[in-house]
Formats: sequence, structure tokens, C-alpha cells
Amino acid sequence: MEAIKKKMMMLKLDKENALDQAEQAETDRKAAEDRSKQHEDELIQMQKKLKGTEDELDKYSEALKDAQEKLEIAEKKAADVSD
Repeated sequence: MEAIKKKMMMLKLDKENALDQAEQAETDRKAAEDRSKQHEDELIQMQKKLKGTEDELDKYSEALKDAQEKLEIAEKKAADVSD
């Protein structure tokens, strides 16, 4: 009879430990999901920043191209005048 009581106590402790582990695993899962959501939000912000930077690069590249074309025209005119 005593052995059965000990066995039942052990099973009860095992059950409580399993429930604690399950609760801890659930807490860890929620924390991991929160971190994942935070990283996703950061990624979205970085993608927006990258898009803005790429747009700015395109704008300045176009301005450079226009300036180079104007410089070439001015150089041609200067060469024509000096001839």
C-alpha cells in the first residue's frame, strides 16, 4: 500500500513538472513570437528606408546624367567658339 502511495506521489510530481514545463514552453513560444514580430517590423522599416535611399540614388543619378550632358554641350560650344 505504501509503495502505491509513493508511486502516486511520484506520478503527481511528474504531472506537475510536465505542466510547469508546458507552461514555460508556452511562455517561451510567446516571447519568440514577439521577437519575431519585432524583427518583421524592423525589416519592414529597413525595406522602406532602402526604397527611399534607392529613390534618392535614382534622383541623383539622373541629375548627374543631366549635368554631364550639359557639361558636354558647354564644352562643345566652348570648343566651337575657340576655333
